[in-house]
Order: sequence, then structure tokens, then C-alpha cells
Amino acid sequence: MDEWEEGKQKLLQVVQGIDQAVQIVIPTKPTNSMFLISLTKGPNRKFITLSEDDIIDLPIETGICAKVTKTLQDAVAAL
Repeated sequence: MDEWEEGKQKLLQVVQGIDQAVQIVIPTKPTNSMFLISLTKGPNRKFITLSEDDIIDLPIETGICAKVTKTLQDAVAAL
């Protein structure tokens, strides 16, 4: 598994750990090194942007993991 796939899997794990009812859609390619990620719960949808580097570093950098987890928690709470 390459570093992108590892980061994507970690991102999915973090979202499922916050709320298993949330569906996440991650684009296959970034735009200007940023991913526009969709979080959906029931009829509600929220978009967040994450940098390509943050997703790649997510499984190995605890600081990045904490930052992304906080961003996701805030977004899920807004749903």
C-alpha cells in the first residue's frame, strides 16, 4: 500500500471513530494540492479541505493526526 492509500485509510478510520453514521467521499485527485472532502450524515452535508501532505502524513505524524482529527470532529459536530 502506498503512502496515499495509508493516509486515506487512516482518514476513514478517524471519521468512523468519531461517528460511524457519517459517510465520507474523498476525491481521487487533489486540486492545487488540496482535497475537498464531503462528509454526509442523513440529509446534512459538510465540506472540508485537507492538504495532500496532511493526508499522506496522517498515519505517521501525531501532530498532523491531532489537527485533522480536530477538524473532522468540528465538521461532524456541525452536521
